[in-house]
Amino acid sequence: MRINDVIHGKARQDVITIRPDATVRQLIGLLAEHNVGALIVSADGSSVDGIVSERDVVRRLHADDGVLEAPVSSIMTTQVRSCEGSAAVTELMQLMTEHRIRHVPVLTDGALTGIISIGDVVKSRIGELEFERDQLDNYLHQT
Repeated sequence: MRINDVIHGKARQDVITIRPDATVRQLIGLLAEHNVGALIVSADGSSVDGIVSERDVVRRLHADDGVLEAPVSSIMTTQVRSCEGSAAVTELMQLMTEHRIRHVPVLTDGALTGIISIGDVVKSRIGELEFERDQLDNYLHQT
């Protein structure tokens, strides 16, 4: 299975981005509004300047409650691991495991086309396993 297959199976395929100069408070609002765990930081909506997750907010908020008015760029991760939509999901699972990340931007020819979470990968894998189980069950009951 390819990453694009997982992306196309998602209920929402649009990518919510936030500008680097937006405040962390605005970030929290977008995370809550869209019920997501991370946003791509992008000045133009198609490039990837960084990624910021709810974990980033919590870690900084614990140390500094004034961070809510700080720019997103002050808490974002700038060295972003990404993947191509044509790559295999197994490669993505390995990337997520090795680097302990939960959200990965999907790029096509260097432009942002999606975001995939560990939850998306798990849901897809469960679907594959259920399909295989059903196929085996059908095979066994046909004989």
